[in-house]
Amino acid sequence: METPNPFIAAVVQAAPAFFDKAKTVDKIQSLIGQASKEKASLILFPEVFIPGYPRGLIFGTTVGGRSPEGREMFLSYWENSIVVPGPETELLASAAKEAKAYVVIGVTEKDKISDTLYCTLLYFSPEGNLILRQITPCACMAFATFINPAMLAPAM
Repeated sequence: METPNPFIAAVVQAAPAFFDKAKTVDKIQSLIGQASKEKASLILFPEVFIPGYPRGLIFGTTVGGRSPEGREMFLSYWENSIVVPGPETELLASAAKEAKAYVVIGVTEKDKISDTLYCTLLYFSPEGNLILRQITPCACMAFATFINPAMLAPAM
């Protein structure tokens, strides 16, 4: 049996610029560059790194209502979610190519037709291609939707 080629993986433990996709993408590019200098050929980022994981946020909701402040907070979350493919994925693909590494990152994806939000895992190749999108409905949608392997979608 042949021994597999060793490789270096970088597991990024960092915080995004919460609900600010532009600053977060800048930070991601920098972190990919740092991992590349350490010769990482696989760079892994946390779940929902763009726009930031809203753990514990209820966006002002109660049964039957939502506060004005909660609506504003959710609007900021929605506005800082990304369309795939889109300008942010182009920048991430370019960073993966420059680093000559696979990059895997979790994002909140905004469907450009329905505006529905999805928790998406994006896989970029060392050639700078988006090679896979793993899509899961966000939050309460996940309870109402049967999740199956068909949600693994080839990149567009």
